[in-house]
Amino acid sequence: MNDIPTGALFAILSFLILLSAFFSGSETALMTLNRYRLRHLAEEGHATARLAERLLKRPDRLIGLILLGNNFVNILASSLSTIIALRLGGEGAIAAAAFILTLVVLIFAEVAPKTLAALHPERLAFPASWVYTPLLSNWSPLRWIVWVVNAIANNLLKLLKLYPEDAEGDTLSREELRTVVTEAGAMIPKKHKKMLLNILDLEKATVEDIMVPRNEIDGVNIAAPLDEILQEIKTSPYTRILAYESSVDNVRGFLHARRVLQASLAGQLDRETLEGLIREPYYIPAGTSLNRQLLQFQRQKRRVGLVVDEYGDVEGLVTLGDLLEEIVGEFTTDPSDSIADVRAEADGSYLVDGSANVRDLVRTLDWDLPTDGPKTLNGLILEQLESMPETGISLLLNGYPVEILQTQANAVKTVRFRPRDRRIVAPD
Repeated sequence: MNDIPTGALFAILSFLILLSAFFSGSETALMTLNRYRLRHLAEEGHATARLAERLLKRPDRLIGLILLGNNFVNILASSLSTIIALRLGGEGAIAAAAFILTLVVLIFAEVAPKTLAALHPERLAFPASWVYTPLLSNWSPLRWIVWVVNAIANNLLKLLKLYPEDAEGDTLSREELRTVVTEAGAMIPKKHKKMLLNILDLEKATVEDIMVPRNEIDGVNIAAPLDEILQEIKTSPYTRILAYESSVDNVRGFLHARRVLQASLAGQLDRETLEGLIREPYYIPAGTSLNRQLLQFQRQKRRVGLVVDEYGDVEGLVTLGDLLEEIVGEFTTDPSDSIADVRAEADGSYLVDGSANVRDLVRTLDWDLPTDGPKTLNGLILEQLESMPETGISLLLNGYPVEILQTQANAVKTVRFRPRDRRIVAPD
C-alpha cells in the first residue's frame, strides 16, 4: 500500500464512493418499483423487467447481496481515507478524514442516489438487474456468502416468531385499490374512474337499495281475460313482465313479452300456451350484496329476480339493468329525466315524489344524502321529523332546504327540493 501514490488512492476512494452510490441507489430503486407495472412489462416480453421481477421474488437474497457489497466498499473506503489522512497530516488528521468521508458518503453515496432512485426507479433498477443477476447465479461465489448470511438472519427472525415466508404479498384490499384508482390522475379518464369506483362500491350496497318496491311492481294478472293480458303486455315498456295470479303474493313467474306477441301474431295464443310461456320465478334474499348478485345473474342466466325477506314475502324486484346502472350510471343525458319521480323547475328547484329512491337521487343528481338509512325520500323525512308532517312544513334535510307540498294518508307525497346555497325560511 505504501508503494501506491496518494493520487491513485484518491482515485480508488472516489471509485469506491461511486460503487457505494450504486448499491444504495439500486437498492432503493428495486424496492420502490411498481410491482404491477413490472409484472405487466414482464408479461409483455420486456427482458430487463423479467430479470428485475425474478430478483424481487427473493428480496432477502437481493438485499443480502446489496448490503454485502455496500458494507464492503464503505469499510474499504474508510480504510483508504485513514491511510490518506496519515500520509497528509499524520494521526491528527484521522478524525478530520472520518468526518469528511462521512459527509461525502452521506451526500454522494446515500441521499443523492436514493432520492434519484425514488424519483426514477426504473432508470436505475433495470440496469442494476443485469449486474445483480449474474452475482446471484449458481456459479457465483457471492451466492453462497449471501446464502450463509441470510440463513443466520432468518434464524434470528424465527427466534422472534417472525417468518420471512409469511410476509404479505402484493394483494390490495378494496380500500387500497380505491385509493390507487382515485390517485391515478390523468392516466384513467374521469368517466372510467367513476365506473371503477362504482364497481368497488357494489359490495357496500344490497339489492334492497336498488330494487323496485313491491307497491311499484308492474305485472300482469294471468287470471284476467286473455285480451286484457295481451293489451297490458303490448303497452308495457318492459321485456320481462311479472306474471301473478290475483296478487303479487301469488307469483307464477315471468313472461317474455316478445314470445307472447309472437304467439299472438301466429294465432297460437291461448290460455294453455300462455301458461307454457311463463318461466319460473327467481328469488333473491334481501341482504344479498350487489357484486354477489351480479355474479348470480351471470351464473343463473337471469336478468330479473324478486327480492324476498326472511319470511319469503316479496319485497321488490331487481333487474340486471338496475345493477349495470350502479356501475355505468343512468342511460339518459338529462339527470332529471332519468328518475321519473323528479321534475326540474324553472327556478332551479326540483319537485320530488316522496317515494323516490335515495340512492337514485345521490347517484344521478349528485345530492349529498345518507344512503345507509331509509331507502326513500319519504323515509328520510319521517326519520328526521319523527312524526307525520303537515303540508307546508319546511326543514333542512342534510343541509338541503325541503318544503313538503303534499301528504297522503301516512306518507309524504310530494316535496320541493332546493340546492344548498338557497334557503327556505320555515313558517312561524
